[in-house]
Amino acid sequence: MAGIRWHPEDFDHVQSRVQTVATAELFSDDDRSIAADSWSIKSEYGSTLDDEQRNADASAALFAGVFGTSDYSSDKDERDTDVEPSVLGLQSHWDATYADDLANFHEHGHVGEIWFGVEVMDSVATWTVRLCSSLKQGHNIDQEGVTNIKLEEENSEATAKELASWSVLDIGTGNGLFLQALAKQGFSDLTGTDYSEAAVELAQNLAIRDGFTSINFLADDILESKLQRQFRLINDKGTLDAIGLHPDGAVKRIIYWGSVSKLMAPGGLLVITSCNSTKDELIEELNSYQESLIDGNSNSEVLGCPASLASNNAPQPLFHYLDHVRTYPTFTFAGVEGSPVATVAFLRSHIQS
Repeated sequence: MAGIRWHPEDFDHVQSRVQTVATAELFSDDDRSIAADSWSIKSEYGSTLDDEQRNADASAALFAGVFGTSDYSSDKDERDTDVEPSVLGLQSHWDATYADDLANFHEHGHVGEIWFGVEVMDSVATWTVRLCSSLKQGHNIDQEGVTNIKLEEENSEATAKELASWSVLDIGTGNGLFLQALAKQGFSDLTGTDYSEAAVELAQNLAIRDGFTSINFLADDILESKLQRQFRLINDKGTLDAIGLHPDGAVKRIIYWGSVSKLMAPGGLLVITSCNSTKDELIEELNSYQESLIDGNSNSEVLGCPASLASNNAPQPLFHYLDHVRTYPTFTFAGVEGSPVATVAFLRSHIQS
């Protein structure tokens, strides 16, 4: 898989957790049918295009060079786009996984797996608080880095009031524990979505048990979202990774960016945590997507992006890189320094969609 940067000590665990094999050996006819039903691309954005045409146009956008046109200097010589599919890209896998987790919760009280682990989850939550507070105080985050900024009135009543004003969406929320971590930091307008109904039920049960009854959880697929509001903060902890592991992952990643763009409020933050892409790869991917739309190489209606972005009259991109978590442990392999996880924040411009 592209960009996997696990510490050598963790490699055995990762091999048992992420088993990628050739497509022909991985999917039975039933799995293919389930995957096709679960990941069918529907026209949910006011388009009159049918599903097959939307998927075909997204494919055409990909092969027209959506991910190959950026001049951005990546931390890899060449981005590896030949990612083998995995069961982790199928909704059928996650439905079964969360059904088991839900049964274990009812029987034993277990919370299920915390994707990337508790330490990363808590680090991202704390870093996100500083990010939001730094924006409010007008710091030059992209130069200083939020980790190095000294905040005024940290943990004050004013900070708590500011965090309460942020509407938050956690896509691919799983067991919902990341939203609980944000609630502990002071966020209160919290929504978690997952395409697996079992995951939503698990998250709801855990939130009730742990006293976070105000968190809203609902079943929704980011690739064909039916949400009717925008959010100031959107968090993705592993969802883009999973999308990329679907047999049609490259196409679906394009649609992902368009869907996120529609859900993101002007001036808001998109925070992505990934183990399959480096910081530079995420920046390059988003920049290439935006450049393609601005240059008029893609059908914006198909990809679900705001019309203001896919226009020659809107020369500035909708998102730009803001900061990344700089405190993750690193290791060096073959002379290249890397980290098992990357967390990157993008700031949405104030262009109205």
